[in-house]
Amino acid sequence: MTTTITPLSKDLQSELQEEINFKTKPIGALGNLEKIAMQVGLIQNTTTPVLSKPTIMVFAGDHGIATSGKVSPYPQEVTQQMVFNFLQGGAAINVFCKQNNILLNIVDAGVNADFEAHPQLTNTKIAKGTQDYSITKAMTSEQCQEALEKGRQLVRKVYSEGCNVIGFGEMGISNTSSAALLMSYFTNTPIENCVGRGTGVDDKGLQTKIDTLREVYNLHIEAISTPMEALTAFGGFEIVMMCGAMLQAASLKMTLLIDGFIVTAALLAAHAMESDILDYCIFCHNSGEQGHQKMLEFLNAEPLLNLGLRLGEGTGCAVAFPIIQSSVNFLNEMATFKSANVSEA
Repeated sequence: MTTTITPLSKDLQSELQEEINFKTKPIGALGNLEKIAMQVGLIQNTTTPVLSKPTIMVFAGDHGIATSGKVSPYPQEVTQQMVFNFLQGGAAINVFCKQNNILLNIVDAGVNADFEAHPQLTNTKIAKGTQDYSITKAMTSEQCQEALEKGRQLVRKVYSEGCNVIGFGEMGISNTSSAALLMSYFTNTPIENCVGRGTGVDDKGLQTKIDTLREVYNLHIEAISTPMEALTAFGGFEIVMMCGAMLQAASLKMTLLIDGFIVTAALLAAHAMESDILDYCIFCHNSGEQGHQKMLEFLNAEPLLNLGLRLGEGTGCAVAFPIIQSSVNFLNEMATFKSANVSEA
C-alpha cells in the first residue's frame, strides 16, 4: 500500500494570521509559538486546532552489525533490556510521557528476544534483528516492504482511536550506525561527518566505527539507486517501520513530532519518497549527536529545543510537547484586543 501526502493548503493562512496578530500582545511577541500555532492550524485546517490523544511510539529493533563489536561497546542484549525497562515504567521516556499526559506505545519491530504480552507493547517483529550489513544487506526487499506497511498499520490504528499528534522514538544498539549510513546516502555527506559516538564510544572506538561504516557504505553503494534500496541495505527494522509510520501519519494530516538523530534518519528516507511530509513535521530538538545538526540544515528545519539530548527514545518529543500545547492553547484561549476591551497600538 502506498501513501500520498498533500502539501498544506494555505487557504486559512490569512485568517489564522489575523487570529494570532490580534491576541492581546504585540505582533510577533510570542515568537516561535506563533509559528507552531500557524502550522498546527494549517495541518488541521482550522483556526481552533486541538491536540488529541498525543502518542509517542518507540520503535525497537536489533542490528546485526552490533555483534561485530566494531561500532558499539554495548552488547546487543541492551536493546531487549531497555524494552523491559520501558514496559516497567523505568526509562526517561516513561517519566516524561507520564508528566505530560502522553500515551506511550513500545513497538517490537525486530528485537532479538521474545516478550510476554503487555498493554503498552505492540509486537510487529519482522525478524530477530537485521543481518550484518558489513557482510550482506541488512534485510530483504520483502522485509523492508513489510516493515513499511506495519508502520502504516500502527498509525492507522491510533488515528482511528482519535490520535492526531504523534511523536517518534527508537531503541536499538548500533542504530546510530544505520542512521549515519542513511544520512550519508540521502544528504551526500562524507561518512566521517555523519558518524557520532552513539552510545559511549571513545576516540579509538569512534575511528574504528568510521572505518567500518566507510567499508559498509562502499560495499553497498553501487547497488543503491532508490530510497527503498538504501533502507534495505543500511536500515534497521525500527527505522524502516518509523519511515512507514511517518508517511502514513502525514497522509492522514496528523502532526508529526520528530526526535533526534535516528528518527531524523528515518525522516530523510520518508522525505526522499514524499517531500511534502515536512509540512507536517515539528522538529523537537537539536541532538548532541554530531550528524543531527547537518540533517536539520539539509531539511531546512528549525528545532524547538537545544538541550544537548542524545538519549533517543522520543525523549525530545515528550519534553517539547508542552511548548506545542502552549501554542495551541494561546490560539484557542487568549483574548483578543476587542474581546478584552484593550486598546490596540
